[in-house]
Amino acid sequence: MSESTPKFEGWMGLDRESARGQMRPTPYPCCVGHEIVGIVVRVGTQVKGLEIGDRVGVGPQSDSCRGRVDGHCVQCSTGNEKYCTKLWTGTYAGRYLDGSMSYGGYALHNRVPSHFAVKIPEALSSAAAAPMLCAGATVYAPLKQYGCGPGKKIGIIGVGGLGHFGILFAKALGADWVSAFSRKAAKRDDALKLGADTYVATSEDKDWAIQHAGSLDIIVSTISTVSSNTLPITDYLKLLKPYGAFIQVGNPEDGPFTFPAGALIGSGLKFCGSKIGNPGEILRPMKEANQAILDMDQGKSRYRYVLMD
Repeated sequence: MSESTPKFEGWMGLDRESARGQMRPTPYPCCVGHEIVGIVVRVGTQVKGLEIGDRVGVGPQSDSCRGRVDGHCVQCSTGNEKYCTKLWTGTYAGRYLDGSMSYGGYALHNRVPSHFAVKIPEALSSAAAAPMLCAGATVYAPLKQYGCGPGKKIGIIGVGGLGHFGILFAKALGADWVSAFSRKAAKRDDALKLGADTYVATSEDKDWAIQHAGSLDIIVSTISTVSSNTLPITDYLKLLKPYGAFIQVGNPEDGPFTFPAGALIGSGLKFCGSKIGNPGEILRPMKEANQAILDMDQGKSRYRYVLMD
C-alpha cells in the first residue's frame, strides 16, 4: 500500500451524484474524488517503484483481484484490471479484499494499493494530470485499442469533460482527420481550437448524416447526459466506413440504445463499449502527451474543474 496527501483533484458530476446516492445506494460515510494527484507520504514494506516524496495519481479504480481470489485471473495478469470480475474496488465507496472501505481524493490522505498509484511525469503539471486519470484515460484507451493513428479518420461525439480529451488525443495519436459532434453550435469554436478539423451541430446542421456518410473509421461517443433514445444512433452509424467501430464510453442513465441490426450488418460495423483505463493506459497518455495537450489542459480549458488544496 502507498499513502499520499491529495493536492489536486479533478471534479465531475459523478462525484456529486454518488455523494447524494443518485447513481445507486451509497455506503455512508462516503468521501468522493477519483482523479487524485498527491505526494507519497508513506509506503508499505512490499511497495516497489514508489518512494516518499513521489508525485502520483490515482484514477477511478483502486484495486482488482490480482490473482488473490480463486487463483489465476486472466484479466489482471494481462493488464486488463478494469475488466476483472472477481474483485473491482472503486476509489471511493468500494471495498477492498479485507473488507475495508475505500475513500476518495477529497480526504486529507488517500491510501491505495501501489499497483494503482501511477507516477506522474515531471513535465506534466498536477492540474493537467488530474483529469487525465479518469476522463483522459477513458477516451485514450479505446482510441488506442481500435487503431487511431495515421491514415484514420475519427469522430468524437460530445465536446465536454471526456470529449475534449478525445479530440486532443486523436490528434496527438496522428489521426488524419477529427470530426467533433454536438447538438448545438455553441462549442464549435472551442472544438476547432482543440484541433478538430470539422464540427457538426446535429440539431442545427441540415443533412449532416448525408454529407458525412461513410467518412469515419472510428467514432467515440462520450454522451452520458443525453437520453439514449434521443441520440441519433442510426445516423451516426451511417458515418462509418465498412468495418468501422462505434465505441460508447458515456453511460446514459435511461438504458439501452435502439437501432436496427441491419445498421451493423450492412457495413460490417462494430458496436462496442469501453470503460476507464487500466494503470498502464493511464500512464501512457501522460508520457505521450504533446505540447498541445499540455497547453490546453493547464487550466486553460473550460471542460474540466480541478480542485487544488
